[in-house]
Amino acid sequence: MAFASAVTPPSLFLVPSKPIVTNPRKFPVSAVTGGRRCLSVVVKAIGDSSDTSSDASIVKDVQNAWSNSEDRIAFVGLGFAAIVAVWASSNLIEAVDKLPLFPSVFEFIGILFSWWFIYRYLLFKPDREELSKIIKNAISTVLGK
Repeated sequence: MAFASAVTPPSLFLVPSKPIVTNPRKFPVSAVTGGRRCLSVVVKAIGDSSDTSSDASIVKDVQNAWSNSEDRIAFVGLGFAAIVAVWASSNLIEAVDKLPLFPSVFEFIGILFSWWFIYRYLLFKPDREELSKIIKNAISTVLGK
């Protein structure tokens, strides 16, 4: 983030106090003396608010589980345990990465596994359909549907 803030002009971090322009205009770009170019761009994100997206359904499932749960301390504990597990695994991977020879061996194993996965599940259409079914079954099992 420090690099991004050092490279990005400070005006990108300021929140405008007046509404954003509704009519986007094209701005000509010309080279300014000194070798730097400056371009102001107005971007408006447009998206549909359909409830069919998986992200919205996951958020709604979590909200329903939170509101229907009598044991909220367990939910908070599970969230804390997940954060600790990610932290611990990150530190373990960092420690193993510092050992000599292990990073290159693990990189080679990762490359071999990637090629095997591509050959097994992604190369041919029936295998891609099988992978899609496996993923959908796993998601339905986890969500309890």
